[in-house]
Amino acid sequence: MFRSDHYFIGEQQDSLDTYVSLAIAARETKSIRLGTLVSPMTFRPPVEIARMAAAIDLLSGGRFVLGMGAGWNEPEHVAYGIPFPERGERSGRLMEAVELVRALWSPGPANFDGKYYQLRDANMMPKPAEGRPWLLVGGSGPQRTLKVAARFADEWNCVNTPVGTYAERAAVLNAHCATFDRDPSAIKRSMMTFGIVGPNEKALMHAAEIASHHVGRGQYDAKGLLAVAAERGVLHGTTDQVVDQLGKLAELGVNEVQFQHMDFDSDEVPGYLAAEIAPRVKNL
Repeated sequence: MFRSDHYFIGEQQDSLDTYVSLAIAARETKSIRLGTLVSPMTFRPPVEIARMAAAIDLLSGGRFVLGMGAGWNEPEHVAYGIPFPERGERSGRLMEAVELVRALWSPGPANFDGKYYQLRDANMMPKPAEGRPWLLVGGSGPQRTLKVAARFADEWNCVNTPVGTYAERAAVLNAHCATFDRDPSAIKRSMMTFGIVGPNEKALMHAAEIASHHVGRGQYDAKGLLAVAAERGVLHGTTDQVVDQLGKLAELGVNEVQFQHMDFDSDEVPGYLAAEIAPRVKNL
């Protein structure tokens, strides 16, 4: 179970703080992985992220995944008076933040002297559960985020990336891994998708209608959004179509796909994914 970390995207609406909700989930669940997908480095100092991640990792018995990203949604920054630096600075802050967080999770005091962040004998306690939280770096950009992932991440996550584009991004990641003397196979590959799926045409159209209010932000109706999904290579369709699309991603090395749940009043789509999709693709 992953939470996005935003004040809002598009329409402003009720939403529990990501880390508060994950702390609750950590205590109320026993086995699922849970985490952020992803936390922008523009919102909080990285020391706060390191502390909250360590605490939730302890509460969950080591099940927490910390997803970190550079930040992208300028309107929420403007609305709340949060500085939104140019892309190069955001990427630089992400690189330093990931390194700083890892240092704070390590035994003993940590020191860090970066352009944007510094530590002086900071012995953050408590430390995370045994080892450290799984570290995910998220982003679909062609270069900077992939460099951060290649250097530090346990997992690289991209969003709604067509098969052809994904192959290009993966090749760039692998090239960066060579720079840092890392085995590319040591980095898990995942993709978050606004997948529009259903067991039949009726269910598919209902899912598209729901998604049109969130992803399309009213720009497309259900049929229009499905057409855009097909054009852009976003996961969509009924069971056989979805399994085929997931198979193509698996062939490119994708280990896991996270489907964003949009119909908040129904568990029908998660139930469908668990019962009909997951059994057919778990061994791909």
